[in-house]
Amino acid sequence: MAHHVYEFTEGGRDMADLLGGKGANLAEMTRMGLPVPPGFTVSTEACRAFLTTGSEPDGLFREISRHLTALEQAAGRLLGQPDDPLLLSVRSGGRFSMPGMMETILDIGLNDDSVLGLAKSSGNERFAWDSYRRLVQMFGSTVMGVDSGLFEGILARLKDMRGAADDLHLDATDLAGLVEAYKDLIHHETGEDFPQLPAEQLRRAVLAVFESWNGERARLYRRREHIPDDLGTAVNVQTMVFGNLGPDSGSGVAFTRDPATGAPGVYGDYLANAQGEDVVAGIRNTIPLDGLKDLDPTSYAQLREHMRTLETHYRDLCDIEFTIERGRLWMLQTRVGKRTAEAAFAIAAALVDEGLITADECLARVGGDGLSRLMFPRFDTLKVGEALAHGIPASPGAAVGAAVFDSAEAVRRAAAGEKVVLVRQETTPDDLPGMIAAQAVLTSRGGKTSHAAVVARGMGKVCVCGAEELGVDTGARRFSADGTTVEEGTVISVDGSEGAVYLGAAPLVDSSVMRYFETGEHSAGLVEAVSRAMNRADGVRRLGVRANADTPEDAARARRFGAEGIGLCRTEHMFLGERRQLVEAMILARTDAERERALDGLLPLQREDFVGILEAMDGLPVTIRLLDPPLHEFLPDRTELAVRLAAAEAHGNPPSAHDSELLDAVNRMHEENPMLGLRGVRLGLVAPGLVAMQVRAIAEAVVERKRAGGDPRAEIMVPLIDTVEELRLVREEVEQVLAEVSNASGVPVQCPVGTMIELPRAALTAGAIAKEAEFFSFGTNDLTQTTWGFSRDDVEAAFFSAYLDKGIFKVSPFETIDRAGVGRLVEIAIAEGRAAHPGLKVGVCGEHGGDPESVHFFHTVGLDYVSCSPFRVPVARLEAGRAALHGPADNDDSK
Repeated sequence: MAHHVYEFTEGGRDMADLLGGKGANLAEMTRMGLPVPPGFTVSTEACRAFLTTGSEPDGLFREISRHLTALEQAAGRLLGQPDDPLLLSVRSGGRFSMPGMMETILDIGLNDDSVLGLAKSSGNERFAWDSYRRLVQMFGSTVMGVDSGLFEGILARLKDMRGAADDLHLDATDLAGLVEAYKDLIHHETGEDFPQLPAEQLRRAVLAVFESWNGERARLYRRREHIPDDLGTAVNVQTMVFGNLGPDSGSGVAFTRDPATGAPGVYGDYLANAQGEDVVAGIRNTIPLDGLKDLDPTSYAQLREHMRTLETHYRDLCDIEFTIERGRLWMLQTRVGKRTAEAAFAIAAALVDEGLITADECLARVGGDGLSRLMFPRFDTLKVGEALAHGIPASPGAAVGAAVFDSAEAVRRAAAGEKVVLVRQETTPDDLPGMIAAQAVLTSRGGKTSHAAVVARGMGKVCVCGAEELGVDTGARRFSADGTTVEEGTVISVDGSEGAVYLGAAPLVDSSVMRYFETGEHSAGLVEAVSRAMNRADGVRRLGVRANADTPEDAARARRFGAEGIGLCRTEHMFLGERRQLVEAMILARTDAERERALDGLLPLQREDFVGILEAMDGLPVTIRLLDPPLHEFLPDRTELAVRLAAAEAHGNPPSAHDSELLDAVNRMHEENPMLGLRGVRLGLVAPGLVAMQVRAIAEAVVERKRAGGDPRAEIMVPLIDTVEELRLVREEVEQVLAEVSNASGVPVQCPVGTMIELPRAALTAGAIAKEAEFFSFGTNDLTQTTWGFSRDDVEAAFFSAYLDKGIFKVSPFETIDRAGVGRLVEIAIAEGRAAHPGLKVGVCGEHGGDPESVHFFHTVGLDYVSCSPFRVPVARLEAGRAALHGPADNDDSK
């Protein structure tokens, strides 16, 4: 029989795949001798078996019963016994942390008899009925499927009747009546009674946690965080300890460092006379953790010692949940804590300085996604004026959007392209879709460990919590602060770094990290931490990093950001604006002389562009792609032209000869699918003089830069190759023009000639093509389109969201390289290309070159460099370094 249940004494943190992160860490703390309430873990294997078959694995509950018996014997009490009941908590715990996304049921074992025994044994009748109503509510919603809002409605009405500000102001009689109202609700909604048998409660609770793995919010969270769907969750069954026994009891969450900034110190929240769910739910405002020092100095000192022990043991920021039961401290959970991008860099650097981790481990613990967030602008604090309200800075950054008051409205407006800020009294797991859609989350309740704060930090969302000045009225869809009423749709600004909220769109300035990359401006703290990580990445990475840049300005910026050349210079961007008229003239030319005049007009303009780019990248390679898109893109819109001519005729005016000629050309060149038509190398082969003009402009720019004392390193790239014959013909023309310019100028011009591999046939015949190419550069945008048969512009809005929902995609193949399909073509092309042409230089110039996960793939398959937009160059540099360390670490919580 399979072994599905493990005592806490049997496991350790290296068993997270089997016991889930929470179970593995409970076992680790138990082995360390920390005060952990005893219990056992039901494995992820059991969950996977349940999800596969729809029924519990054979013998699972017999195995659970054996472990429960051992737990009862150790405690000297039985589960739910009438006079002094043993009570249990049942909590989920997957391999990766998913805060609030799956289910928890507390106080298992209470019923109409044992609640009386608990009241007597504890000497606290109110506590007993408070625990019972929590169980009935959690069990009723989680296990029996009753809408949680119905329970909340009954509670709210009772508090209104009693004039109670919160749950603490309800007495034992109130809570006993609440239990009966909850049980009546369950019977009305489900047709069955709340189960009185403790064993049945436990069995159904375990299965409910299994089922919650596939709950809507859990699946949404996994898609957002790229967590596999087939891992399953473990279930942790643990002896209850009670923080709601009175003022000498309570629950809290502690971080060994500030998860928002990484600063050392005491961070967290504590709530007296409360269970742990009250702390993270934000239903009552907590006190800062250091306030515990005055309430219970002994427990506070013990907690601080355990925090130091755990951080040293895990060598990282630890997120800890604890309960104090009548002055006795219990450790309920620890994990490597989620953190903001700022904190990830700061903590990693600090741990190196403290000798806990190496420089390579520091690099493994930060990520490109986090770095890109640190480059986002911040509010200009000198120009924002007075804040509308202040709260707790739970997740840093600057966000502007229209205030919305529920998740559905946030999703609706965001889908329509509007930026929104989700405003709530407090968030619950059901708000996850709105949190994903929003630019920021703002709550009037809760602290740094509330649901809103923890989830927002994990997603890299701006968040301000506990803004008590806000009077949030979700029903009326507005909030008020300092005499100002803000209706839904009003634009507000949320500063997650300072914990401030402003009316209107606050002005922005570059972040300190962006200034560092732009100007080299150095400062202590975050910038120093980023600089150290970047230097380490540059020191260990094998992959080169270039930029996609089409202007001297972009080239100069890319170089400041650390680019080692240009991997893609798109010449079509040089034909826009006033130059479009020359392209029109070239297209409309009826004779060779007319075409040559148009090309002669374009030549000096292109040469000037190339001179500027080569100067900005002096001494570094500049890969220039010959004209790629269809020529009709440089002509006026077909419908617009036809309407203009029809309007002239309707008014009795003679039609414009030029417009008529243009319309004829547009009709003549019209293609049903132009992106698969006359473009790229095909255009160069059928449009006389176009390739020669561009190559001449490149060659003459090289000559001009050499004469100026520069070191130009231009490379010529032929786009959209399908067959080696296409490349051979274009290469012959290129080499002829280079020779002509060399002879005429007396300056030798040698430009490597290569090609973009952006069609499946080119990848599959790379061996032949490599014999005519000095380099390959993968155009993964078009390679993805042509491999999948997708037109990116058409399908992303049409059905990508449905494909993500159905699990066909884990992530868009245009964001992260499709390793199984497109990636396989890349591997084939590299292997066959280098076999035919040893020493073939190979890079990538699609925007996948700046995607962190894709960079790891490109490192693995042996590319020489990646190329991406200038602003993603630092991200690519960092990830190339991390890839050299054999991939991202499991505890990269900056994502």
